Amino acid sequence: MMIEVDTVAKRFGDTDALAGVTLSADRSEVVALLGPNGAGKTTLIRVLTTLLVPDSGHARVAGFDVVDEAKRLRPLIGLAGQYATVDDLLTGRENLELVGLWYHLDKVEYRRRAHDVLERLGLADAANRQVRTYSGGMRRRLDIGASLVARPPVLFLDEPTTGLDPRTRNEVWHFVEELVAEGTTVLLTTQYMEEAEHLARRIVVLDAGCVIAQGTARELKEQLGGDTVEARVSNPSDLDRAAQVLAELSGAAPRIDSDERIVRVPTHEGPTMLLEAGRRLIEAQIALDDLGIRRPSLDDVFLALTGPAAPSQRDNDILPILEGAGAVQ
Repeated sequence: MMIEVDTVAKRFGDTDALAGVTLSADRSEVVALLGPNGAGKTTLIRVLTTLLVPDSGHARVAGFDVVDEAKRLRPLIGLAGQYATVDDLLTGRENLELVGLWYHLDKVEYRRRAHDVLERLGLADAANRQVRTYSGGMRRRLDIGASLVARPPVLFLDEPTTGLDPRTRNEVWHFVEELVAEGTTVLLTTQYMEEAEHLARRIVVLDAGCVIAQGTARELKEQLGGDTVEARVSNPSDLDRAAQVLAELSGAAPRIDSDERIVRVPTHEGPTMLLEAGRRLIEAQIALDDLGIRRPSLDDVFLALTGPAAPSQRDNDILPILEGAGAVQ
C-alpha cells in the first residue's frame, strides 16, 4: 500500500471536515475522490501531504506516517493544489527547474524533465517568459507541470484540470497515465466525472466528511440498477399502452415521464431486450420518436449518492493553506 488512511478525523469548530475516513491506494493505482463542495476532499489531501495534522486516526504515505515522519515523507510526494502557486518573477522554465533542485535532481536531469513538461503541456513557446505574463490557463498548466517534474512515487492532484481546455486536459491525462505506468500512485480529486472514469481504477465518494461509497466506475453504476430501456412515444395517449408492453417484457414496474412522453424499464439483457421491445411496440402499433438503451453515468451516481449539498457543509474546505510550487517542502 502506498496510501493508507485509517479512521482519520478532522474538526474545525463545530464542523466535522473528516469524520473517520478510511481508504487505501496500491502502487501504480489512481484513486479518485469525488464529492460535493465541502465534502472533505481537500482537507484529506492536506492531511496526507503533511500540511494539516488530523485530530484522530492514522495515515501513512509511501510507508511513512504523515505526522510522525512528515519530514522524511515530503521528498517522496508531489502536490498540485486548486490554485496556481508558481512564482510570477521567474520564467516558466525557471519555475520547473527550481522544483527539480528542491528534489535534488542533477542539473542535466532537471533541465531535461523541465523541457519535457513544457513540451507536453504546450508551454515550450512561453518557457522563457516571466510567469506574470501568462494567462490563467497557462499558469494552471505550469503549476500542474511543477508537480510532475520530480516524478515522485506518490502524487496528489487536487482538481488539477479545472479551467483547462479539452486538448490540454487530455495532455495532462496522458502524462498522468505515463507516470502511473512507471510506478507512480495518484490520489486525484476532480469535479469532472469523465476524468475520474478515464483515469481512476477506483473511485471513492465522500460526503459530509464520510466515505459513502467506493468501487470501480462500473460497480458504482450498477448500484443504480444497471441499464434502462427508454421508449419515447409519438402520441401521449400511447404512454400507458407502451408502459404495459414494456412492463410485461421486463417484469419490472415501468417509470413514466409524462412531460417527456418516455417510459423506462430496467434491463440486464442489453440489445436483446431492446430488439424485443421494438418488435412488441411495433406489433402494438405504438408510434415511437425514439427507442434506446440508457446506461447510468457517473453523474447519475454522484447525484444519487450525495443529493443536494447541505449548507453547513459547503465551506469545509476553504481554510487557507500554504502550498509549495507543486512540491511540499
